[in-house]
Amino acid sequence: MRRRPPVRPYPRLARVNALVHEVLAEEIERLGDADERLALLTITAVACEGDLRHAVVYLASLSPEAQLALEERRRHLQRALASQARLKRTPTLSFAVDPAIVEGNRIEEALRRANIAEPGGTPPEEGS
Repeated sequence: MRRRPPVRPYPRLARVNALVHEVLAEEIERLGDADERLALLTITAVACEGDLRHAVVYLASLSPEAQLALEERRRHLQRALASQARLKRTPTLSFAVDPAIVEGNRIEEALRRANIAEPGGTPPEEGS
């Protein structure tokens, strides 16, 4: 009788994305100690292609300096991923600002402008 593989609670690609997210977040945190351009980066999501050839790493914010630092360290991050994760192949990494964060900021700004434009509208308090 053949043994059936264990049932997974969610699809393989979601597990791979979570694993890549975890490994890269830890490695970027380590690199941030030596390179201040990487110090405050936050990975919000990872999207690997089904064949694992490419992965886009989404970040909450990405300054030009941080983008340059990530491109300089891309091979190091890929090596760390290869050594810490058992994957069929190691994806080529690319980095981008999370579009959900950008869209959320755009909507928030539109709401602020709408609040100020209303008669009797008061500007939002700083820090809220």
